[in-house]
Amino acid sequence: MKSAEDQVVEEDASFQDDEETFFQDIDLLQKHGINVADIKKMKLVGICTVKGIQMTTRKALCNIKGLSEAKVEKIKEAAGKMLNVGFQTAFEYSARRKQVFRITTGSQEFDKLLGGGIESMAITEAFGEFRTGKTQLSHTFCVTAQLPGEDGYSGGKIVFIDTENTFRPDRLRDIADRFNVDHGAVLDNVLYARAYTSEHQMELLDFVAAKFHEEGGVFKLLIIDSIMALFRVDFSGRGELAERQQKLAQMLSRLQKISEEYNVAVFITNQMTADPGAGMTFQADPKKPIGGHILAHASTTRISLRKGRGEMRIAKIFDSPDMPENEATFAISAGGVTDAKE
Repeated sequence: MKSAEDQVVEEDASFQDDEETFFQDIDLLQKHGINVADIKKMKLVGICTVKGIQMTTRKALCNIKGLSEAKVEKIKEAAGKMLNVGFQTAFEYSARRKQVFRITTGSQEFDKLLGGGIESMAITEAFGEFRTGKTQLSHTFCVTAQLPGEDGYSGGKIVFIDTENTFRPDRLRDIADRFNVDHGAVLDNVLYARAYTSEHQMELLDFVAAKFHEEGGVFKLLIIDSIMALFRVDFSGRGELAERQQKLAQMLSRLQKISEEYNVAVFITNQMTADPGAGMTFQADPKKPIGGHILAHASTTRISLRKGRGEMRIAKIFDSPDMPENEATFAISAGGVTDAKE
């Protein structure tokens, strides 16, 4: 009988070939006459793939120290030659979508609601009041993302960016026990960073991009718990709202690009706020997620979490491009998120 770890390694090897061809290394630009020094400058700001250049504006590239407009034009031209920058048929795109994988939540009912779990190449946002299970869901994903799953999913490493000091390694040990996996291996596969300001949070994404590139195909999930906490602190009042939303939009755009560039799932949690105008419109629930329209449009799938009886929680699809609005009940146990027992 093979151990679970051997199984992970074997499946990983077969999956690795697909991952290798998923993105083109920025070093390939040398063949098109771009010098090594300029490539190194781009790597320092987290642009490590040819697609990364396509996803960056000329203005942003010109802001990199040592890159002139002429150099940027040359880099853009070289990247354009290496990539198909035009249109493709829906059939061709659907073949590319076959590389999308899903990560289980730990609850079958919840997975069914999401069509199999949270998907890669997308941002999944879970919002709710305190004690609705947002952080517990994040901790459960830290373990379930490492386990081999359906459709040839091999499992992989996780990056966890913590903005509220809620990450607890001991919690991962409890969840690992439920899935019968080794504590040390589980903790080794989670890369953790504590962010202290919204600027620091943005800088960490440059490191994340470099790490995903360095270990291509190894990382499967990026978690930010929570996305808005530091923005709430760093920008206060209506006077700074426009600047806050602009910075938030840049961060979410970066997250979306990272998820598509490296084929990883992005899971973010979000807080709630009381809506003072809700009383006028006779809304049943006067609370709403923070971040406004910018966050609402950036998230691919939005999940609303609310408390049920005891350890029960209710998840509802709030917004999704391909899932119907529906609800699922799950429970929070010592082993993380699990199915609710009737």
